[in-house]
Amino acid sequence: MRRFLIIAVVAALATGAAWQATSALQNTAAPAPRNAAAPAAETAKSAVAKPAAPPVTASKPEPAIKAMTPMADRVATIGLLNKRNGLWRDLNMKPGQAVRIGDVVVRLKACETTAPWEPESYTGAFVQLIVLGSDEKWRKVFSGWLYKESPSLNLVEHPIYDVWAKACTMRHPDTGPDTTVVRSGETVAGKPASRARKSPAAASDDSAADNSPI
Repeated sequence: MRRFLIIAVVAALATGAAWQATSALQNTAAPAPRNAAAPAAETAKSAVAKPAAPPVTASKPEPAIKAMTPMADRVATIGLLNKRNGLWRDLNMKPGQAVRIGDVVVRLKACETTAPWEPESYTGAFVQLIVLGSDEKWRKVFSGWLYKESPSLNLVEHPIYDVWAKACTMRHPDTGPDTTVVRSGETVAGKPASRARKSPAAASDDSAADNSPI
């Protein structure tokens, strides 16, 4: 009987030892949770230095481009002559203005000069000449363009008064939509390229004058 109890106790101890060994082996072989490696990966990623942003270089401002003088801001010098007494005077006027001297009115509608790069230079003014007749009515005796360089292109046919264009003060643009811009020393079609555009012709107005001079 004692022998049987000893054998039973030994068998129980062996079973407990085997169970503990199996549990220890399972705990050792079990894989680590996925989330356990996440903090290490994030730490390694943050440790990588980000490339530095390129330095910002301030761009130079574009040079200002001169605009053509608006018609209303131009100033023309018109000569007026009285053929009877030989007296004459210069009238400095802006387009849209009219000047009365005695029984004659000079009205300026527009003035224009050719650009410096044009092959020929012209200074023109669109002038209207209105004279008071012996019947006390004002009549427009001339309306058209007068050119300083070529007075014969448009003559004022009046027995007493004569007018002519002497100057038109205005500026031209440096560049424009139809400009060919090149670097210094470059040429276009074998010729130096222009950096400015041609100015548009001034609009002319040939409407009939009212009975009133102004």
